[in-house]
Amino acid sequence: MDAPAYFAHAITAFRSLKTTADRALAQIDDAAFFRALDPESNSPALVVKHVAGNLRSRWTDFLTTDGEKPDRNRDTEFVTEGADSRVSLMRRWDAGWETLFATLAALTPADFGRTVTIRTEPHTVFDAIERQKTHYAYHVGQIVLLAKHLAGRNWKSLSVPRGQSDAYNAEMKSKEFPRTRS
Repeated sequence: MDAPAYFAHAITAFRSLKTTADRALAQIDDAAFFRALDPESNSPALVVKHVAGNLRSRWTDFLTTDGEKPDRNRDTEFVTEGADSRVSLMRRWDAGWETLFATLAALTPADFGRTVTIRTEPHTVFDAIERQKTHYAYHVGQIVLLAKHLAGRNWKSLSVPRGQSDAYNAEMKSKEFPRTRS
């Protein structure tokens, strides 16, 4: 896969992760957003806060500065502070994702093999992007699990609902999709 195709694929993958998390978070109220399952667990709010902090740190000046910015205090991302509201945390979340999307959209083929650092460790641009996709997928899975648990009976499936696989597969078979090159 050439660099422009890879960058486009990465943007699509990251958009899918954000959309999945946003759809899950939309199914819980503000009280559930801040509810942890137990004292050692993170609430959806804290997962959002952490990912937002990571997004800002990793994708701001991606090619030119270490991905762990000196002004980031990761430990506070796992503590609810007085100024933390759902609105403020979701603004940080959206801003972080926008930083990621803008950064990826600006990358050129010449950037593909460049080296960037994360916590002083060198990574190719490709490896850094893959590292972050894995990290965000992990946390989006947490958000979905927490939101599903907290929404309870009100939960609406984000994919194929239980017991509906056969109907979904039949519907997909009836659609025509463009052929891809092999």
